[in-house]
Amino acid sequence: MHLFYAPDIAVRPCLPEEEAKHALKTLRLSEGDGLVLTDGQGFFYKAVISHAGPKRCEVAVVEQWKQPDLWDFYLHIAVAPTKNIDRMEWFCEKATEIGINAITCLLTSHSERREIKTGRLEKILVSGMKQSHKATLPHLTGMTDFRDFIQQPFEGRKFIAHCEEGKKLLIGQTYRRGEHALVLIGPEGDFSPEEISLAVEQGFEPVSLGKSRLRTETAALVACHTFHVLNPSSSV
Repeated sequence: MHLFYAPDIAVRPCLPEEEAKHALKTLRLSEGDGLVLTDGQGFFYKAVISHAGPKRCEVAVVEQWKQPDLWDFYLHIAVAPTKNIDRMEWFCEKATEIGINAITCLLTSHSERREIKTGRLEKILVSGMKQSHKATLPHLTGMTDFRDFIQQPFEGRKFIAHCEEGKKLLIGQTYRRGEHALVLIGPEGDFSPEEISLAVEQGFEPVSLGKSRLRTETAALVACHTFHVLNPSSSV
């Protein structure tokens, strides 16, 4: 059965316009047909279409349940968006399918893209959530200055993946199963030496993602997947 996203379903029993159009015009569903919805906050809803209008799809909720946690740690990846926005969209989609709690767009010294429209990325996250049958939508934060971001509190381990020389452990050599994690991924030109130094001063641990030099979006996805591999209790 198709999964629909209705963030206000608990208080407003109808589909958002775009979801309603998909249900009624694309899938040709009608009154009395069943649906499964998610509010993006961890809950699924079983519902039946009660009214199918030209631009409105009202539903009657018959059951609600919380999706069990799919992983037992919190994962936040802050990444400098790529110049080619398609590559950033690809990361957001695949990270959502694998499992991620939060994504922040970082503005760094070497950033190729200095502005970003979050609307399109939000739609990508919703699509990835529905595709992978998850009930929780990752939190997305738009372009945030690197220096401001690294000063924000975080209850967990903080890592910065960079390509500069120096002592760096693989994530698997320092991370312990179940720990919450925040990872910084730089632009194609990497973080500046000053940024790396500032991050370390704020408690970020330099780490390596392996011997290969990776594109920004590849590095971010490798980091995402690595934490799931290191947490075998995850269903991914």
